[in-house]
Amino acid sequence: MQCIVNRRAQFSASHRYWLPELSEAENIEKFGACSRFPGHGHNYVLFVSLAGELDKYGMVLNLSDVKHVIKREVTSQLDFSYLNDVWTEFQQTLPTTENIARVIWQRLAPHLPVVRVQLFEHPELWADYMGNSMEAYLTTSTHFSAAHRLAHPQLSDIENKEIYGKCARPHGHGHNYHLEVTVKGEIDQRTGMIVDLVALNQAIEDYVVEPFDHTFLNKDIAYFGEVVPTAENIALYISNLLRSPIQELGAKLYKVKLIESPNNSCEIYSTESESSSTTAGENQRVLIPV
Repeated sequence: MQCIVNRRAQFSASHRYWLPELSEAENIEKFGACSRFPGHGHNYVLFVSLAGELDKYGMVLNLSDVKHVIKREVTSQLDFSYLNDVWTEFQQTLPTTENIARVIWQRLAPHLPVVRVQLFEHPELWADYMGNSMEAYLTTSTHFSAAHRLAHPQLSDIENKEIYGKCARPHGHGHNYHLEVTVKGEIDQRTGMIVDLVALNQAIEDYVVEPFDHTFLNKDIAYFGEVVPTAENIALYISNLLRSPIQELGAKLYKVKLIESPNNSCEIYSTESESSSTTAGENQRVLIPV
């Protein structure tokens, strides 16, 4: 039986976004604070996903062996290092989160049946790489607080209560929403980036966080005057808002995940995503526990 196992590791390292062929002013314009000398550091968290058949001992791989391979090939070399200098790959292509994940895959693939490398730079920024040339995924997260009432405008209060229960109460209720936006794209051969992260975060701020934060969605967001602001519909609307701005930045929106509470979250995959099983012009909606 085919199974995927995941192994966690971590390392602390510093890096700097700086291209010697650019002037100091050009580097600052392109990379902002990340261009500062001598660099900055992170506590990276690494997840390596491995696929294989279960053996007679109930294992895909001996995880002790996996641990030693990851330590030998990756963490012992990267821990407490300056990433720009430690591996030659990072002298050609900068050590961004997405590019570090790609190079880690390349280092591990000869030794382990890797199917995914996921690297967290910090809890609100991470990358996924699945071995597809220079293609990778980058996720950034943020939050906003808002109130809503689940009530269809064409139904009576009694009918809404039957469908939505306490969520249909007239004065609504609120959530601290956690939003994750995943983009897909090609890693730039020189900068190591899928997308300008500052520009991506600004687009999310401008199109979602600023308009949504501290609002009553049903009343303050015109779209939800006619559409019930369920987690699914909110995530779908956010996906529609962000698709074009992200495309203008040179990437593709892959997924929007909206966490309404510790128990419920919703994921919307872009129609351009391979993971979407819906027909053209539709979006996949999945309500899942966090």
